[in-house]
Amino acid sequence: MVRVVTETTPNSFLQDGRVVGRGTELVELTLQRAGLRDYRIDLYPWARAVDLAQREPNVLIYPIARTADREERFRWVGEIQRIRYFFYALPDRALPPMKQLDEARGLTIGVVRDDVRHQFLQRKGFTRLVLSGQPLENLRKLLYRQVDLVAMTENEAQRLCEEARPDCAGLARLLPLDELQLSLFMAYSRATPEDLAQRTTTAFESLRADGSVARTMGPLAPGAASAGR
Repeated sequence: MVRVVTETTPNSFLQDGRVVGRGTELVELTLQRAGLRDYRIDLYPWARAVDLAQREPNVLIYPIARTADREERFRWVGEIQRIRYFFYALPDRALPPMKQLDEARGLTIGVVRDDVRHQFLQRKGFTRLVLSGQPLENLRKLLYRQVDLVAMTENEAQRLCEEARPDCAGLARLLPLDELQLSLFMAYSRATPEDLAQRTTTAFESLRADGSVARTMGPLAPGAASAGR
């Protein structure tokens, strides 16, 4: 059995007791085309999902940002989408316009534990990071003025604000994090047999070739605005 793990994002969320979303649909199409009918999709906090995908065999994680740090930790199956992050603040926070990342060093920044934004800001030497287990919890820390900034894609900000209503309205989009223009993938744990990963990759590439990836996810473009970790 393939164990599929993810967190709540615009690509993967619970609806009527099932995990759905465009990314979820694409994962299921891929597994089915690979002839893999025995699978289960579970939602976890991101740190837990990554831990499972690094420790156990036959675990498929999505949507996960492909970074140099992660390259050797997973068997990469296929590119789902490309994303771009921005810093967001409350509209009444009266922050000055930001032109470069260093201008945010004096502010507290909310991040989801162990996701790519957390890791990126740590590498850049940021120390005023406030950790959350889930994206919605992270946004609520901004809304309750426990942090000054959070980093999100446009689509993630919109969807999380819909969930957080009536607390969320008119977030101010500030600095684009240009160094975090990344690709989101589905990927297997390294402990997964290579032939299973290759079988899934072949299925994904056939979906890309016949247009199913573009129809399901929309065109891949640097400005695409889904969420990813």
